[in-house]
Amino acid sequence: MGHLARMSLTVTLVLLAAAVALSVFAGWRGARPSQPHLGIRMVPWRFIMILAAAVVVVLVVHLAALLGMPQRPPV
Repeated sequence: MGHLARMSLTVTLVLLAAAVALSVFAGWRGARPSQPHLGIRMVPWRFIMILAAAVVVVLVVHLAALLGMPQRPPV
């Protein structure tokens, strides 16, 4: 687990930008009206948007830790 335990600031920022872009794109695709004459949607865009947003939250917390923000211990 040695090399997987550390993520540099650059990698974190790239993954954060990708997750934000995926979340915005999936939100846009999920908000489009359905077209029943073309069949059902095969990609669950809303679910992908929620997953990408969860990844964004985790990466923001990781970014804060990398930048040295103090973290509160659980009470």
